Amino acid sequence: MSESPALRTDSRAAERVVDRLGRPLRELRISVTDRCNFRCGYCMPRDTFRDDDAAFLPHAEILSFEELTRLARVFVAGLGVTKLRLTGGEPLLRRQLPQLVTMLAALPGVNDLALTTNGYLLAEHARALRAAGLSRITVSLDSLDPSEFARMSGSTREDDTARLTRVLEGIDGALAAGFDRLKINCVVIRGQNEAALLALAERFRGSPHIVRFIEYMDVGTQNHWQANDVLSAAEIVRRISQQWPLEPLTPNHRGEVAQRFRYLDGGGEIGVIASVTQPFCGECQRARLSADGRLLTCLFASDGPSLKPALRAGASDGELLHSIQEIWQRRGDRYSEERAQLRSAPRRRLEMYQVGG
Repeated sequence: MSESPALRTDSRAAERVVDRLGRPLRELRISVTDRCNFRCGYCMPRDTFRDDDAAFLPHAEILSFEELTRLARVFVAGLGVTKLRLTGGEPLLRRQLPQLVTMLAALPGVNDLALTTNGYLLAEHARALRAAGLSRITVSLDSLDPSEFARMSGSTREDDTARLTRVLEGIDGALAAGFDRLKINCVVIRGQNEAALLALAERFRGSPHIVRFIEYMDVGTQNHWQANDVLSAAEIVRRISQQWPLEPLTPNHRGEVAQRFRYLDGGGEIGVIASVTQPFCGECQRARLSADGRLLTCLFASDGPSLKPALRAGASDGELLHSIQEIWQRRGDRYSEERAQLRSAPRRRLEMYQVGG
């Protein structure tokens, strides 16, 4: 379908589309699959998520590349979204993913097209992704100790060094393919991978890559989250700064989720994401599109309206835009800021692999 007149980019009109807290929509995360080849405890714990296909979406329920691209065009041209990120599950499990990257990269108005991956399949796909137009890559890496990494990622073999080796090879492969700066995300859980703080900082100091340490969050309800398991961003910064002094940096842009710090000796920078101890809901400009077409307006959403029925029933671009605008304008999500009050009455939340990170 060709672009309708209603979707010709109008930056002033897009600025007027804000949610109930005055937040515009500028970033869209697109989940391309709910499947993953890891079983990380904070996302898809092995004791709950076996390798059973029945637990995941059938292929017919997942949006096609053409459907994802059409919806992305509506978000970009109609609402002023400038940043797209492909997520999962593990997005590199989706066959022919570079084809989707090519389609999305061609959309006028997309300034940043990124991918979040566990890195296991990255080495074999990095060059194709770069050639297709992917801008940036974020790799999840929760430990540099092989046994600890195997346990954190849900391996059934404690001595599985091959898993960590393949992820590190993926990082090197991405650099060789032309991705000159990766973000390395580490979810820090008290008592499980605290040693990763200094190990990751040391490994990537002096490189172009940026390690970001993430407070353990209560996304979903299957990861047995407890507040006592959270190592605060302040404590993370304190520990690293004791070894290599740090100073804060200003945000790159409004709505940036990571607090930035640089090493005083010029060794680069790190980031910390403090969703639990220092919520940043007030600056959130991000929506998520699940693999089956639900529009989720918060990482901690319990559900979201599906755009798939209208999409597959032949709705026009203008009709899709109207629906998305209405959903965003009703948005009042600020779960992280309300967490303390809600803890006494926990609510259902979609799991991380369903939301798309």
